[in-house]
Amino acid sequence: MISFESDYNNGAHPQIIRRLSETNSETAPGYGADRFCESAKEKICRAIGKDNLQVEFLVGGTQTNAIVISTMLSDNEGVLSAKTGHINLHEGGAIEYTGHKVTELEQKNGKILIPELKKYLSDFFADENHEHMVAPGMVYISHPTEYGTLYTKEELTCISKICREYGISLFLDGARLGYGLLSRETDVSLKDIAELCDVFYIGGTKVGALCGEAVVFTRNNKPKHFLTSIKKRGALLAKGRLLGIQFDTLFTDNLYFEISKNAIDKAETLKELFRSRRFKFFIDSPTNQQFVILDNSVMKKLGEKVSFSYWEKYDENSTVVRFATSWATTDDDLKSLSEILDEVI
Repeated sequence: MISFESDYNNGAHPQIIRRLSETNSETAPGYGADRFCESAKEKICRAIGKDNLQVEFLVGGTQTNAIVISTMLSDNEGVLSAKTGHINLHEGGAIEYTGHKVTELEQKNGKILIPELKKYLSDFFADENHEHMVAPGMVYISHPTEYGTLYTKEELTCISKICREYGISLFLDGARLGYGLLSRETDVSLKDIAELCDVFYIGGTKVGALCGEAVVFTRNNKPKHFLTSIKKRGALLAKGRLLGIQFDTLFTDNLYFEISKNAIDKAETLKELFRSRRFKFFIDSPTNQQFVILDNSVMKKLGEKVSFSYWEKYDENSTVVRFATSWATTDDDLKSLSEILDEVI
């Protein structure tokens, strides 16, 4: 059985495992106050090209989204998200559990519609009863989106401008950020994101780490007593070095970007495997997540030898499924997939 089910099914990049082993006997202060975390923060700032950034490490994506949103919003505020946004659909109500409403906006291909965002904010503040309503305090976007699509620099600039016009924060979920930055179709850089967003995170869990996300506050706007807030929410890792070592390794010698490129290269090959056999795609994704429409009988036979993710029903006879490449996908994986496809069609 070969797996294209997700981009976090493998463990960690061998260099991370080696570095964790090499430093295992070294004692270090707890809670992220160690030399590895400090080194990782410095390297991340250098990679972004800015030195006035505040970087903190958390363990996973849902945890990161819930903590960033709940600590940056006031009690009366909620967060705006595309209907398909991760915080709206696939995080089990984690944001609402913190006491903050997720307000969904219309989307296209996973992206917030900019006219819809502007209209919502305009209508909200024009409503004389808005003090009785949950105030929009943040816009949440994911890049890549849940459909593997990307915002252009122009789109990010427009969203950022709207947020600043209304005095609300722009938060970019970068769980798969490496795969977005290395897409062949993107015009958005890490520095662009830092300049246009108030806070974002660099995903490690899905991009070569065992676990971990690096949260970047871009305007000296890290919430006060952030460490205390993390601990209050049960998310403070005593052995914070584990996160620091991983990100220090990922941001040494361009490793994060090199392994992200592998996923993109392999995704392009995977697309051609399906395209050459006349399979249809549900959406044109330029990143590592590919959404293929399979006849249900083909899906059943293929599923006996290949792992992939169910996405949604397409019609009575076919289903949309997701194939995800990753930093760990190999040429042999794709060769095996090619042979299996020939067997089942």
